[in-house]
Amino acid sequence: MAETVTGADELAQRIRQLGEQGAVTVVGIAGYGGSGKSTLARALQALLPGAARVRGDDFLDPLGSRERSDEWAALHRDELASVLEAMGAGRPAMVHPVDWATGGRQPARTQEPAPIVLVDAVGLLHPVLLPLLDLTVWVDVPLAESMERGMRRDREAGADHDTLWREVWAPNERGFDARHRPREAADVRIVPQAPG
Repeated sequence: MAETVTGADELAQRIRQLGEQGAVTVVGIAGYGGSGKSTLARALQALLPGAARVRGDDFLDPLGSRERSDEWAALHRDELASVLEAMGAGRPAMVHPVDWATGGRQPARTQEPAPIVLVDAVGLLHPVLLPLLDLTVWVDVPLAESMERGMRRDREAGADHDTLWREVWAPNERGFDARHRPREAADVRIVPQAPG
C-alpha cells in the first residue's frame, strides 16, 4: 500500500532517507498531465542539493503525443530507459531532447551523474521503466482537475489545446490507467497544495 505524504518537504526527507541506502536514488514522479509533476520535480530539486532532473517532455514525441494511445506510446521509453540505466549506475548519459517547436531534435547534451535523479513524465509507471526507479511517486490529483489545470496553464501560455486535452490526452490517461494502474504502482502518493 502506498505511503501518503503531505508536501515536497516530507517527500524530500523520504528521498534523503532512501539515498542513505545506496549510491544513486532514481525517483520517478508520475501523474496525469496537468497534475503538477514538473512543479513537484522542480521543488524537490531545490530541496535536494545536487539532485539532477530528467524531464520526461524531452522524451515525448510532440507529433505522436497528438495521437490516441493507451500506452502513451509517444514517450520514447527505450531512450529514457538508457538514460536512467546510466544515471542509476552513476554514469553520465547522453540526452537528445525532442524539440517541441519543430518536432525534431535539439542538440545532444550530456546529463551528468548525480546522487539523486528525479524524472517526471506522463506514462512513466510502465513495466519497461519501473525496474529502473528506486522510488515511485504519484501526484494524486483527479483526472478532471488535472485536465482543467492543464488547459488553463496552456491557455495562459498562449496555446489552446482544449481539444487535445479532451479528445486525446484525457483518453490516453484513462487507457493507461486501465492497462497499468499507475496510481496503485506508486510507492508514495502526494497531493500538491497548489496547481502545477
